[in-house]
Amino acid sequence: MTEIVEEKLKLLPDSPGVYIMKDSSGNVIYVGKAIILKNRVRQYFQSQRNHTPKVRAMVSHVADFETILTHSEVEALILECNLIKKHRPRYNISLKDDKTYPYLKLTMADPYPRLMMTRRILKDGAKYFGPYTDVTAMHESVKLLRKMFPMRTCRNMNVDRPCLEYHIKRCIAPCTGKVDRDEYMAMVRAVSMFLEGHTADVERDIEKRMYEAADDCAFELAARLRDQLMAVRKVAEKQNIVTGSGDQDAVGMSRSEMGACVMVFYIRAGKMVGREHFLLKGIDGESDEDVLYAFLQQYYNQATYLPHEVLLPIVLPEERRQLLEKWLTEEKGAKVSLLVPKRGTKRDIVEMAGGNAGKFLSDEEARQKLADAQTLGAVEELGRCLGLKKPPMRMECFDISHNQGVETVASMVVFEGGVPKKSDYRRYKINSTEGKPDDFKSMREVTMRRYTKLSDDDMPDLIVMDGGKGQLSSALEIIRGAGHMDTPVIGLAKRFELVYTEGSSDPVVLPRNSQALYLIQRIRDEAHRFAITYHRKRLRKHNLVSVLDHIDGIGPKRRKAIWDHFGSINKIKAASVDELAEVDGMTRPAAEAVHAFFALQADLKSGLR
Repeated sequence: MTEIVEEKLKLLPDSPGVYIMKDSSGNVIYVGKAIILKNRVRQYFQSQRNHTPKVRAMVSHVADFETILTHSEVEALILECNLIKKHRPRYNISLKDDKTYPYLKLTMADPYPRLMMTRRILKDGAKYFGPYTDVTAMHESVKLLRKMFPMRTCRNMNVDRPCLEYHIKRCIAPCTGKVDRDEYMAMVRAVSMFLEGHTADVERDIEKRMYEAADDCAFELAARLRDQLMAVRKVAEKQNIVTGSGDQDAVGMSRSEMGACVMVFYIRAGKMVGREHFLLKGIDGESDEDVLYAFLQQYYNQATYLPHEVLLPIVLPEERRQLLEKWLTEEKGAKVSLLVPKRGTKRDIVEMAGGNAGKFLSDEEARQKLADAQTLGAVEELGRCLGLKKPPMRMECFDISHNQGVETVASMVVFEGGVPKKSDYRRYKINSTEGKPDDFKSMREVTMRRYTKLSDDDMPDLIVMDGGKGQLSSALEIIRGAGHMDTPVIGLAKRFELVYTEGSSDPVVLPRNSQALYLIQRIRDEAHRFAITYHRKRLRKHNLVSVLDHIDGIGPKRRKAIWDHFGSINKIKAASVDELAEVDGMTRPAAEAVHAFFALQADLKSGLR
């Protein structure tokens, strides 16, 4: 315990508030709340016999702390949620990547609101729905809503005529006054109720307006409302009745070595209208009650809709339950209850949510195991197959690319731990074989430029040459000549993925369908892609130079200056005489010659058509 902490412990108040623990670098490592700050904070620095390993680790890093006083425990709870979201402390249980979840936003402050996606919640008078962890499902919902309710999608309504959306019947063009505002706002209310899950209310409202329009002989409006009603009913038929009535969130939870997953089923007017899953990290040593409590705090701190009931899988301590209920009731402006159903349909839906959370975790574990097998597992397997002293954690692979010796280039790609490390990729313009295709000589040049100045400590664990015995021999001549005697080097034949090693005439055949083979194929394909991309770029520049060679007054210096200035043949063709004349080293006659050359080419092409 530092002197600063000892002094501050003596000055702690007997009031509710939030405490912020910091390490020696000033980073926030834990945020908590307390009814009585003096009692709660002092507990951390007294006997640690009853503390969990996680708390002991946290306290060992505390070099300072701050407190913020509040009027009540509910205020402390809200402040704690906001500070956790802001600082994302290391030792707090936190929703994984919750800041990236999108919302749907109805811009209610606009005269004619529109529906849009956003990742920020602002106090701008708009209605927000979400968060949505499944972005694809959210986009499908928006697509469906726009078919049923043709609201505007444009940002700017200051136009003279309706856009294409109006003509394909995806918008009723409020920008040009083709719809009454009361009719438009009725559609906005229907969208809002639909997103809240109240499809029955939406049906009743649309049906009522449809009959009123028919009675007023507004048959076009009545037909539009009829189509909306049929679409809403079609969606509502797909929703299953689960609890009979009311709005609830059913919360299920599952834990594994990966962490915890919480699944929330959204039930509106007795129908399940959707679900979302949330991953939590930093739960080691925490009880199920602590994990669930932390989730409820953070989730409902950012939720845009609060139901009347939250169905939980386990019983929370009474003090915590009452605090959450009080907070949520104040936020909603109506009674919100936290219930743990013992039997019946509500209990079934909570168990279903828990089962879905467990299924998600097991799927994630399977996906993680596959990813590990394809990366670190593949690296270890490759090391065993090749008889290496250690797994090739860093692999460098080379490939040569050219067109009959023209613009010969080489690529070097790097894999670390079985995954690409693109920041270490390198590409080389080969100078020794220009105009004469010679892969062996090209390989000697690129390995000389790469390895002659490297120390043994900087060498990779494995060097891969895309090619057979010839490329391998060329590379070994340079690498061993540079004094790197222990770095393994292999050549990979393109046809059957045969692996040639140093000192052996027989290739190594990697097991078919093995992760080691797939890893070798991935790094070879990546080297080929990187090389051919660079070769094509060089070839385009070469072809441009060939075109400019035919223009009087354009020599090597002016060719390079024109290319550096414009960067592409299309930009040069589109340039005016004045723009060409601005290039360094260009004169007005030379610019006119370039412009006239490309203008003549364009005229000839037009004549051929």
